[in-house]
Amino acid sequence: DVTHPHPGEDSSPSIAAVVASQDWPEITKYAGLVCAQAHRQELIQDLFKTWQDPVRGTVSGGMIKDGVSEGQFYQVLLYELDAIRKACASLEPNYQPPVTFVVVQKRHHTRLFANNHNDRHAVDKSGNILPGTVVDSKICHPTEFDFYLCSHAGIQGTSRPAHYHVLWDENKFTADALQSLTNNLCYTYVLALIC
Repeated sequence: DVTHPHPGEDSSPSIAAVVASQDWPEITKYAGLVCAQAHRQELIQDLFKTWQDPVRGTVSGGMIKDGVSEGQFYQVLLYELDAIRKACASLEPNYQPPVTFVVVQKRHHTRLFANNHNDRHAVDKSGNILPGTVVDSKICHPTEFDFYLCSHAGIQGTSRPAHYHVLWDENKFTADALQSLTNNLCYTYVLALIC
């Protein structure tokens, strides 16, 4: 993720942060990297030059990125997939793990509601859909791999699901497997305990 200075600040750097989980399938080892980069630069430059302690071997790779508009999807995919490939090759010449690249959009106007709002097995105490609810048909793209996932409980107001777009998938995830993994990853952050 990249966070930028407030509007009007012309000299402050943007801050890039990357987290990774290892030890598949348990996903129990975590690493993180934070670095300053050029003012208002969205694409993360030279990430792996400072990250020199990866687990090598037959590991599959995945990347989830947010803050990307639909018009930027394939530009970001091409740039970052190439950067991932080059970074892996710089660590070990033949190291080319399969990559799954997902963009998540949080800022949209889609909301999900239960078919029967009075069914206490379909809604939480706030009347929102239950955490873990996935929608991958009807309102999704007919030919692309995308889905909505509401992985959190609504504390106040209407829950807003995240919209996930799978742009590249060399791991050949089934929809159910990737949706389940994505939901499970939402609960690995220690402050995200409300479900």
